[in-house]
Amino acid sequence: MRFRPCIDIHNGKVKQIVGGSLLDQNNQAKENFVSEQDAAYFANLYKNSGLAGGHVIILNPEGSEYYLADVEQARLALSAYPGGLQIGGGIHAENAGTFLDYGASHVIVTSYVFQDGQIRYDRIQELVKQVGREHLVLDLSCRKRDGEYYIVTNRWQTFTDEVVSTELLDRLSGYCDEFLIHAVDAEGKASGIEQELARLLGAWNGLPVTYAGGVGTFEHLQQLKELGQGRLDVTIGSALDLFGGTMRYEDVLEYMD
Repeated sequence: MRFRPCIDIHNGKVKQIVGGSLLDQNNQAKENFVSEQDAAYFANLYKNSGLAGGHVIILNPEGSEYYLADVEQARLALSAYPGGLQIGGGIHAENAGTFLDYGASHVIVTSYVFQDGQIRYDRIQELVKQVGREHLVLDLSCRKRDGEYYIVTNRWQTFTDEVVSTELLDRLSGYCDEFLIHAVDAEGKASGIEQELARLLGAWNGLPVTYAGGVGTFEHLQQLKELGQGRLDVTIGSALDLFGGTMRYEDVLEYMD
């Protein structure tokens, strides 16, 4: 298990939010923490700790009045740690290359590759053409409905028709380098992981998969390690002391493999 740090950007600030609370209307979100530091501060911290593969996530849509401020914060982070961070949030074929030029190692994509609830393989192929499979992470963040985990898009507000399964991971693994999967209803709550989802993901032995959502204690980390059969990497946000939580950053680093 590797620790994948995060830098979430909303309304031009580094924040931790409750994932299911994010709304495009009026740029709203329930905030757990708003940092006084800019994104470059956290990028340098992760760089100095030797952590690679963390995620910079832009949470405002392109049409938002805050989008350009978000992008500027993302650019600061990527330029501070070139090749060490991935970026997601509003990524599509036209802008993906720009973020790689800023210094991202990978672009993380969800909404662009879905339309009317279905996977658009032509768009995935266009992204692979533009940036290369080795620079592409597919975000299959999901919410539970009717006993299954459905992929959600548009900053986790819209349900698709696609269910997270080992078959789906097999089908998509030829197009990307990694998967990122937020358990959206647990995101930002630090109240426990989605155990069923962790077990499902741990049963698949393929590309690297990063799980995010609900980790609030080292007991939760141990659960994730066991249910994920040691195959899952993890993101921790609101629970970290960096973002106002109780889990010491240094202790998390020491815990990891």
